[in-house]
Amino acid sequence: MVNENLNTNGIRDWLLRTLEKVKKGEMSTGDAVKELSVLPYEDMGFAKVDHHRNIRTGFPEVVLGRGKTIEQIASITEKLASHTDKVLVTHAPAEAYKAVHKKVRDAVYNPLSQTIVINRSKTPLKPGVAVVCGGTADIPVAEEAAVTAELMGNEVEKIFDVGVAGLHRLLDKLPGIKNAKVLVVVAGMEGALPSVVGGLVSIPLIAVPTSVGYGASFNGLAALLAMLNSCAPGVAVVNINNGFGAGYMAGLINLQRGNQEEHGK
Repeated sequence: MVNENLNTNGIRDWLLRTLEKVKKGEMSTGDAVKELSVLPYEDMGFAKVDHHRNIRTGFPEVVLGRGKTIEQIASITEKLASHTDKVLVTHAPAEAYKAVHKKVRDAVYNPLSQTIVINRSKTPLKPGVAVVCGGTADIPVAEEAAVTAELMGNEVEKIFDVGVAGLHRLLDKLPGIKNAKVLVVVAGMEGALPSVVGGLVSIPLIAVPTSVGYGASFNGLAALLAMLNSCAPGVAVVNINNGFGAGYMAGLINLQRGNQEEHGK
C-alpha cells in the first residue's frame, strides 16, 4: 500500500532514487526488484486505487461512476486528487459531483457528459483532435470523448449535429474537419456518419456508435455493426456509447504525432 502522502512526483522520485542506488552500487539488482515490485496502490477496502497508473500509461486511473455509491465515488476521487493533478470520473450523476465537490473544491462537472474533472495541469494543449457527432441526441457521448481528450492535453474542436440526413451541414464543416490530425465521429440510428466522413478525409477516424435510435436500432447494436462493416478505410470502432474510450485513443494518437513533429520525425 502506498504512503498516503506520496504524490505523482514522489513516485517518480522514488523510482529514480532506487535506480540511482543500483547505478552507484548501493543496492543490488535483486533488492531493487523487490523494492520496485511493491506497486504503489492504496487499498481502501472497496477499491484499490492505482496511484502508479500515470507512470505506466501516462494518464491517471479513471473512475467509472456507474455501479458505485455516491460516497465511494467521492472517496476514490479524493484519494486520486491528493496524488495527481488530473482526475476524471465518467458516468457520474449530479449527486456524486456534489459529494466530490465537498471534498475537492476545484472539481468541475459537465452535466452533458456526466463527467467530473479535476485539472491542475498548466501544460499547453496540443491542437489536432476534432469530435464530430450526427445529432444533438449524440452530444452526451461526444462530450465525454471531448472531455477525455482535452484532459489528456489535447485541444478539441467540437462539430455537432452534422448527420447524414442533412449532408450539406457536414460538407459546410469539412474544411475544419480536414484540419484535424485525428477524428472521433459519433452517431446513432443507422451509424452511417463515420463511413461518410471516412470517405472524405485522410485522417485516422475513431467511430463511436450510440444507443440513440428507434426499436430496430437495438440500443446501438445496428450502429455498431454498420460501423464495423464500414467500406471506408481508416475507420476503427469502439463500443456502444464509449466516448471515453474514443477520446482516450484520439488523445494518444494526437499526442504521439505531436511529439514526433516536435522531434522532427
